[in-house]
Amino acid sequence: MKHMLIMRATQEGAERYAEMDFEAVINAMGAYNESMMKAGVMVSGDGLAPEPGYVVDFGGDAPIVSDGPYGEVHELFNGFWIIETSTAEEALEWAKRCPLGPGGKLEVRRVTDESDFADFADNEYIQKEKGWRDELDAK
Repeated sequence: MKHMLIMRATQEGAERYAEMDFEAVINAMGAYNESMMKAGVMVSGDGLAPEPGYVVDFGGDAPIVSDGPYGEVHELFNGFWIIETSTAEEALEWAKRCPLGPGGKLEVRRVTDESDFADFADNEYIQKEKGWRDELDAK
């Protein structure tokens, strides 16, 4: 089963991060990523740059685009990993190893799979999705 580890920050974390040696951050995250690669659980992952960013708001008649990221620090999504583990508990164990420290948070979410849409297996787009996944995996 796949899980997404979503990196978030608090105001405390953002302030702490601003004072950190960036090479030390790179080394800590690199070692964490390497451990997941060696264990065979990492599927993908990336950090997100704060700028440029945009928000597309669908609250009105037509989508409205504004500059982002948006909201307070604790609402920002700073990066992610997709990992594949046998259980949710194993995904949580990997999340707890992340070198974020005080003020850092990881949200752990299961990535949906075909079993979540079993009642719609004959749906045209569920069928197309299978082909799209194969196509993306081949890239």
